[in-house]
Amino acid sequence: MKKGAKKPLFLVIALALVYGIAQERGITLPGLAGQDQVSGEVSGNALQQAISNRKSDVQVRGEGVVVKVLPDDLDGSRHQRLLVKLPAGQTILIAHNIDLAPRVANLRAGDTLAFYGEYEWNEKGGVVHWTHHDPGGRHIGGWLEHQGKTYQ
Repeated sequence: MKKGAKKPLFLVIALALVYGIAQERGITLPGLAGQDQVSGEVSGNALQQAISNRKSDVQVRGEGVVVKVLPDDLDGSRHQRLLVKLPAGQTILIAHNIDLAPRVANLRAGDTLAFYGEYEWNEKGGVVHWTHHDPGGRHIGGWLEHQGKTYQ
């Protein structure tokens, strides 16, 4: 192989590795338009569309203000539960699996919370779950972000 041909091959391999690691960890890389189609991710205004169209099993990213920190759900896998008001006014439930991810520390009503997980529609506004990594590697990893710290 010629000396000049090694550099492009190395770059292709390096980019493929970075992309693979990002996919495994549920990280969205800017500028990769096809990633939305591969992961099923919904971003921006599409979260509102999922709510309006009563869609479920939709990967979403969003941010809102914590309205209330609810008691943990202790049936089966333990979940930290919170109600979050979205910028458009809807309120959704966030169910964060604390058997697979750390509990969000010092969370209070009025705090801003960013999230990435799977949206499930219901009559009360819906729930976002899968806000954690998947140890089995079968589901897109999610996260919560509070005061600059990511919980996954």
